[in-house]
Parts: sequence; C-alpha cells; structure tokens
Amino acid sequence: MLAKRKMKSYELAEAVGITTANLSILKTGKAKAIRFSTLEAICRTLDCQPGDILEYHL
Repeated sequence: MLAKRKMKSYELAEAVGITTANLSILKTGKAKAIRFSTLEAICRTLDCQPGDILEYHL
C-alpha cells in the first residue's frame, strides 16, 4: 500500500505518530499486537481497509 500511495515508510510513521522502528516491526510481521487506534490511523492515512494490509497466517 505504501508503494501504491507513493509514500515512504518514514512519512507514514510520522503521519500516524509511531516510530519508524515500530513501523518496521509491523511491516516485517514481527509484531505480536497492534492497537486499533494505530491500525485506524494507518488505514486512514493510506486510504485502505485493514484487510488490505493485514494477513492471517496459521
């Protein structure tokens, strides 16, 4: 979604109000949890739905 929106990671982190390190953890799938407020801010900024950026693995 970042590439589709022609946005850099640091721009998204700044717009959402999280650190680039935390955004990196989310992007690599190493995060154990995400706050709904953070997910909402990311989706609002990228103009997408949670299903566009999240994937469930068994």
